[in-house]
Amino acid sequence: MNKRLNILVANDDGIASPGLLRLVNAAARLGDVWVAAPAGQCSGMSQKITIAGEISVEKRNFPADVKAAYAIGGTPADCVKTAIKSLLPVKPDVVFSGINSGFNTGFDIAYSGTVGAAMEALLNGVPAIAFSETHVGCREVTDMFLYEIARELIQRPLAGEIWNVNFPDCTLNEYRGILRDVKIEPHCFFDNIYNRVETENGCTLSPSAKLLAAENAAEGSDLWAVLHGYIAIGRVKNMLLG
Repeated sequence: MNKRLNILVANDDGIASPGLLRLVNAAARLGDVWVAAPAGQCSGMSQKITIAGEISVEKRNFPADVKAAYAIGGTPADCVKTAIKSLLPVKPDVVFSGINSGFNTGFDIAYSGTVGAAMEALLNGVPAIAFSETHVGCREVTDMFLYEIARELIQRPLAGEIWNVNFPDCTLNEYRGILRDVKIEPHCFFDNIYNRVETENGCTLSPSAKLLAAENAAEGSDLWAVLHGYIAIGRVKNMLLG
């Protein structure tokens, strides 16, 4: 790596997310960093963008070494799109998205705002990496290997695909290594179920999630990897560019 990179960091959990701060600190060791993140929680928005009305932008003080940080009143994809097209003084060399609170594996990838932000980068000609970890549990492996994996993957940009990185929730003593080029699990990890309550004119549905058990994950898949103590590194194709 011969030059200092311009790195845009986005996420879907919001600008106050601890995972965002940890990713920004890793990115700052690799280049000059700008942050564009939703003002609030925006999980599950995929690549949704705002096409009418106004998008608020607030410059924020950020507790890390950044050129600027913006809280965007829009979706994760909005954050990337507005940053590249309007807010940043330079076009980023790479977009980091995350660190998401919750694995982005299997069919959950389709709904992910973290992945949606990364896909928006691709549509604007910028390579991207999505980073995710457990929504509960141990984050030792993420903190130990995040920087090294980010440094490796920025030197291996993809065409028409993003790198999708998921960290397991085990301790360092339980960690088993890195699985690369993992296939996508053919199920959701977060399997949505809906509690139904009848009302006078219909019903109300309250969503919750049932987690796929480790023994039911397809061996060698991205989800199988993280549930068995591995870092999972895979590729996700953009349907328009693949």
